[in-house]
Amino acid sequence: MTEPYAMTATELVAAYESKELSPVEATASVLDRIEAADPVLNAYCLVEADAAMEEARRSEDRWSRGEPAGLLDGVPVSIKDLLYTRGRPTLRGSLSISAEREWAEDAPSVARMREQGAVFVGKTTTPEFGWKGVTDNPLTGITRNPWNPSTTSGGSSGGSAAAVAAGMAPLSVGTDGGGSVRIPAAFCGIFGMKPTYGRIPLYPASPFGTLAHAGPMARTVEDAALLMDVVTGPDSRDWSALESPRGGYRAAVAEALAMGSLAGLRIAYAPTLAGAEVDPEVAARVEAVAGLLERLGADVETADPGFADPVEAYHTLWFSGAAKVVEQLGPEQFARLDPGLQEICREGAAKSALEYLGAVDERMALGVWMGRFHETYDLLLTPTIPIPAFEAGVEVPPGSGLRRWTGWTPFTYPFNLTQQPAATVPAGLAGGLPVGAQLVAARHGDELVLRASAVLHAALCAEGVVGTGPVG
Repeated sequence: MTEPYAMTATELVAAYESKELSPVEATASVLDRIEAADPVLNAYCLVEADAAMEEARRSEDRWSRGEPAGLLDGVPVSIKDLLYTRGRPTLRGSLSISAEREWAEDAPSVARMREQGAVFVGKTTTPEFGWKGVTDNPLTGITRNPWNPSTTSGGSSGGSAAAVAAGMAPLSVGTDGGGSVRIPAAFCGIFGMKPTYGRIPLYPASPFGTLAHAGPMARTVEDAALLMDVVTGPDSRDWSALESPRGGYRAAVAEALAMGSLAGLRIAYAPTLAGAEVDPEVAARVEAVAGLLERLGADVETADPGFADPVEAYHTLWFSGAAKVVEQLGPEQFARLDPGLQEICREGAAKSALEYLGAVDERMALGVWMGRFHETYDLLLTPTIPIPAFEAGVEVPPGSGLRRWTGWTPFTYPFNLTQQPAATVPAGLAGGLPVGAQLVAARHGDELVLRASAVLHAALCAEGVVGTGPVG
């Protein structure tokens, strides 16, 4: 039998139903895995083993009575340390936040998982306030990639990605303001999705505004769909939250896998966007994905959406948000922030209201552009990241000449500006490190992204191109 820590959430629930495994055994296995792997990877900033085992014992009792609390009863999960978790501190990777206060409220996604019986094993690391595309911070240091600990896990949900990939809990909820679910998922060889803005409610509202999404991270698309069924839907604390589809995401994915075909889908394959350079091995892997999608029945056409790089508009919005995050800090606290965060906060604070509104105008125009593009194409295929993971502990690849993390993430942040659903599917290896292929749909096309991702991932697994991460 597979070690419980290496099982998916879907497999764990099935094993609980059949009495082959108990939530206590599964949670103990995950905690042992954390104890063995996390000293190297540093994916967790908080692990509460005693509380997790108590939750697991309560779950075991419910299962023994045939009364599971919900879809995730007994499944070990982690939460990115940007999301409020009742009874546990949310320090956001910063020395500026004190743990010595009352932590009385769950974020909406955390509340939904708690209601469904999930076992919380811990909080995962983030760069300070989630500001960049790699994960290191002044509070807990550097988070590393399970495929090669000398390389970065990506960010800002790098702790969540490393934890899922290494078997330190099969599910995590991350956040994505410019790629922060998709970047680390691609680098760590797992599935990650940024749903349409509002699909997963957020509270408190992000200072980064409507760039910020929450999203599922898992080793399989089926697990991500399971988590989506739990954490989506309205919450009174988020006035922008959307309704969930009536049929549910798991049902849609199951139906797609039963069909095993993508016939009828029109997919645009863009080897690059706005002229971004792509590592040849990465490009080859994503091109192979385009060929596989065609063999699965889709109508695939090489087609560039044709928009200019919106990075300056993104910087105006992102840096302004960062300045808002830290505006209450005094000079001594500000000086203890990540130096790169200090830099972008100063830039953001210098932006005028007219500059901000100009960036909003550019963002809206890009949304219209992509809306029209998707009148022709159901999905857009791109690389997720143009390079494999690089050295851990730095914001940009050494010797690249780049200044900010956005210089090496040209395929992710545009779709935060447009609020479209976008997912990264493991697509093989380049130089021994994972490559991700990104699938993007029009706004509200979350189910389509999950269906296509599931069929694609299943085909890649069948061909032996990918597995389920370094634990599988």
